[in-house]
Amino acid sequence: MYTFVAIGGKLRYSKNNTKKPIIKEMVTLAEIVKISDSTFDSEVAASDIPVLVDFWAEWCGPCKMIAPVLEQLSGEMDGKLKICKLNVDENSETPGKYGVMSIPTLVIFKDGQEKDRIIGYHSLEELKGAVEPYL
Repeated sequence: MYTFVAIGGKLRYSKNNTKKPIIKEMVTLAEIVKISDSTFDSEVAASDIPVLVDFWAEWCGPCKMIAPVLEQLSGEMDGKLKICKLNVDENSETPGKYGVMSIPTLVIFKDGQEKDRIIGYHSLEELKGAVEPYL
């Protein structure tokens, strides 16, 4: 028997032989903000906390792989780091301005200035290590 349990915005399931759910993982999610060329400055440049911007596209396999990692990072860094997603297929001005040539590209901004960039898929621990110096 499978038991489905909604926890922190994520659906988790476990296989068990009882009617009681087995909860093995608690996930807390903070909001990941979808931004566009027109909202980039207000969401990123004007932010009073560091911002990690995920430049991504719907068709990109590694972008899909890193999405749950970013969700987990957003929960762990809630209030210390803002995470935004910008779809490069729908918004071409901002990726061009920042020289984004491949996706996923994750750019860390602090005080409206680019501080670091990470290209490709990375683990949660690697992302934490990359953003920690800017918190």
